[in-house]
Amino acid sequence: MTKAVKLFLENEQATLALGASLAVGLVPGMLVALHGPLGAGKTTLTRGVLHALGFGGHVKSPTYALVELYKLSRLDLYHFDFYRFSEPEELIESGLQEAFNETSVCIVEWPERAGSLLPIADIDVSLAMKDGARSAQLTAHTEKGRRCLQQLTT
Repeated sequence: MTKAVKLFLENEQATLALGASLAVGLVPGMLVALHGPLGAGKTTLTRGVLHALGFGGHVKSPTYALVELYKLSRLDLYHFDFYRFSEPEELIESGLQEAFNETSVCIVEWPERAGSLLPIADIDVSLAMKDGARSAQLTAHTEKGRRCLQQLTT
């Protein structure tokens, strides 16, 4: 684990810009886990990633579908939302575990709802809100994650 990167997110544009910065360092096989309360900006951050990777369409939260797949020029990105899971075993029952592999990037909202059934996240992003202000804390847990975060600070 590396030292956490802490950022103040002044507005929605700052959250989108953080997503765009993260996109630069994403490589196949990565898992980015997004933590934070409802409305903290998890889907907005993902939208910033996707737009930076060349996706021009609407990015919605996959709360009801559980997953949205985006086939992009340099990678396949799965955007998961496990908010509706009441127990981790629902990940197994859903058949979605096969998406977590070395050929795709997975961004997961509410990863704690899948418990220990998810692989170790390359990067954990914790989004917080207080008095109308937002912040992000990013922590890398793997070498891929460290390289990705390194480009944020250089």
